[in-house]
Amino acid sequence: MSDLRFANEPDASRYTLHRGEDLVSVLDYRDDGRTVALTRAYTVPPFRGNGYAGELVERAVADLEQHGGREVLPVCWYVADWFAAHPERGGILRRRSAS
Repeated sequence: MSDLRFANEPDASRYTLHRGEDLVSVLDYRDDGRTVALTRAYTVPPFRGNGYAGELVERAVADLEQHGGREVLPVCWYVADWFAAHPERGGILRRRSAS
């Protein structure tokens, strides 16, 4: 997947993945400065089934890990499933507080 272009578009609160000029997948988020809620992963229908959403989540998590300082809340079911399949990346997840 080396022909893919990944971008964080903070003004639109989303990560994007392009193949050439085509937008193939989007990951929406909300960032309150402490926690980044990953709210929706979406792949454009003609590009589904090629692993683009997983690649996008992988790159977004790597970006968040690199920049540090914020935890991730996987609101989107796809993102939650991705973290379940990649428990080694769970260190960035928001921890539940004991009540």
